[in-house]
Amino acid sequence: MINLNRFDLVSLRLFVAVVDAGSLTAGADRFGISLAAASKRINELEQHCGLTLLQRGQRGVSTTAGGQLLHRHAIEVIARLEQLALAVEDVHGGAGAHLRLWANPSAFSGFLPRLLSAYAARHPKVRIDLEDALSEDGVRAVQKGQAELAVIGDNVPCEGLETRLCNIDRLVLLVPAGHALAQGTGVQVSAAFAHDLVTLPRSASLTRKVMAAAEAVGHTPRIRVQVRSFDSMCRMVACGLGLAILPEAAAALYAQALALKVQPLEGLEVERRLLLAMRSRADLSPQAEALVAMIEAELGATGGPDVHLAHE
Repeated sequence: MINLNRFDLVSLRLFVAVVDAGSLTAGADRFGISLAAASKRINELEQHCGLTLLQRGQRGVSTTAGGQLLHRHAIEVIARLEQLALAVEDVHGGAGAHLRLWANPSAFSGFLPRLLSAYAARHPKVRIDLEDALSEDGVRAVQKGQAELAVIGDNVPCEGLETRLCNIDRLVLLVPAGHALAQGTGVQVSAAFAHDLVTLPRSASLTRKVMAAAEAVGHTPRIRVQVRSFDSMCRMVACGLGLAILPEAAAALYAQALALKVQPLEGLEVERRLLLAMRSRADLSPQAEALVAMIEAELGATGGPDVHLAHE
């Protein structure tokens, strides 16, 4: 029987960092300790578990079956402790309740500001801690307990999390008003892919969707510029550095101010679903549950068919 008192929180956090980075050196750097000290902690953790947790190689480390098991449960433990620490901070700060939400750029430029305005009016004593992040970062924040909820794209792996539909938007093409593709009332996606594009980083859920669409019609996207926000995307388009495919709600915010033309896309699945990710609906705080309930009421659905536990 393993002695629970011998589990070291620092070693567990180090182990998760090493696995996530795929490198013992990178994990050690994150903790500000030497490679030798990190290696010693991992070895002691393996001895305590009686298992080989990591496979070492020239290109880094990977988990064994036992390591995968420990990694999954270590994330659970660390997430709970993160939530405990944040709750204690709230008590010290005098906050009655705290909603921690991460959301991707599509949410910020679309439905989220209006939703949070209505939420704040109904729950004035709740302090909202909002982080603007790519979908994959939001997933990690929920998995590790840094956030209770995250708005993500529907094509992002979210292992072990529950997800619910929270918004549907349409993708459009944004072009300078004087561009050849600004003529007419729609653009074939194959024509758009013949031009340089401005996108979010390649890891972003929107960029993944664009790249998959290009491959489906036999094109390799000509990504000229990558930025981290829709504001930057639209400004790059206005300066003639490329075209952009982005959600209609975001495009509408900038089109008039920057003299850009919003064009419907043809030959592409333009509907884009945003999901609300959480560890478990049953374990949500009252303030997080209130936000989920508001989203469900706005969609006019119970969430039944759109709820699932992801195993990607």
